[in-house]
Amino acid sequence: MQVTYECCAGIDVHKKTVVVCCLNLSENEKAKRETRTYGTTTRELLSLCDWLSSENITHVAMESTGEYWKPVYNLLEGSFEMMVVNSHHCKQVPGRKTDVKDAEWLAELLNYGLVRGSFIPPLPQRDLRDL
Repeated sequence: MQVTYECCAGIDVHKKTVVVCCLNLSENEKAKRETRTYGTTTRELLSLCDWLSSENITHVAMESTGEYWKPVYNLLEGSFEMMVVNSHHCKQVPGRKTDVKDAEWLAELLNYGLVRGSFIPPLPQRDLRDL
């Protein structure tokens, strides 16, 4: 399969934690994979943003779990090409039962361009909806 995004990340979002897997392809097509867990406070999410930037990540995919994805999306959307993915579309493969495996699987699907993002309204429209 042909790689669509060479430097991408998958995020599995929960109420109190965010599990992130960065996937980078080097010159010899060998994938470098690193997984970290962050909290959901603003300070932790800004630290996550700094880490993703230092890894040269360009695209990020995250599962749309309830309302928990919104703060993560709002903090990362200006720095990366964000994609919110319906969890039903990427959970079709059995055996992915842990947060780390979910984040890795999401990063791998994004790497090959196999996930499609949900529609997220522009920021002014989201602000109006919040009112």
